[in-house]
Amino acid sequence: MGKLIAIVEDEPTIRQNYADVLKKHGYQVDQYATRKDAWDAFTKRLPDLALLDIGLKEDIDGGFELCRSLRGKSATLPIIFLTARDSDLDTISGLRLGADDYLTKDISLPNLCARISALFRRLEALRQPAQQEEIIERGHLTLDMNRFCVRWKNQPVDLTLTEFWMIHSLALRPGHVKNRDQLMGDAKIVVDDATVTSHIKRMRNKFLALDSGFDRIDTVYGMGYRWIDH
Repeated sequence: MGKLIAIVEDEPTIRQNYADVLKKHGYQVDQYATRKDAWDAFTKRLPDLALLDIGLKEDIDGGFELCRSLRGKSATLPIIFLTARDSDLDTISGLRLGADDYLTKDISLPNLCARISALFRRLEALRQPAQQEEIIERGHLTLDMNRFCVRWKNQPVDLTLTEFWMIHSLALRPGHVKNRDQLMGDAKIVVDDATVTSHIKRMRNKFLALDSGFDRIDTVYGMGYRWIDH
């Protein structure tokens, strides 16, 4: 059986178009028009990936609320926003809520399928036994490559898939500057610069919530980011 993708979209024609294409790629598809219908189903069974619009009928930010709830149930569930809303504020809001990707509806269907496939590949990579370092330690930071577990000062840090791979990329070689293209490559995503910046800010905030003195993710202006070991 193919992986189950949930489409939450209030426009029937658009929803069906996505469903038809995804089914041709071998996925199972469940369709929902409202946040309530989707959440009622998700409390019984989570999909393998959620594709969310933001505005759901009169529920203007329903997709945002659904993302927040889904992320509360699973840190690793791939979540993609697919919406007509293209403002920087909406993009940043979606990523801060824990989405792995934020796409606008002008994206081509082949590109959409490629993004979905990439997220599934990343998830599978996490489930494979680590070939080299199973545990990576950098000072107070511990990455468990088998269990997808990140800890800071022995406290768990709740990271998404994208954030996990970005932290892994930075911490693997402390002091080495990674530009945005390298981070995208290591995280197996293709997004714009603003999206990478939003992921970095979200990661910092998660560490700062545990440790107000956290300062290990350094911005090297005009070049990229690096992990600093003191």
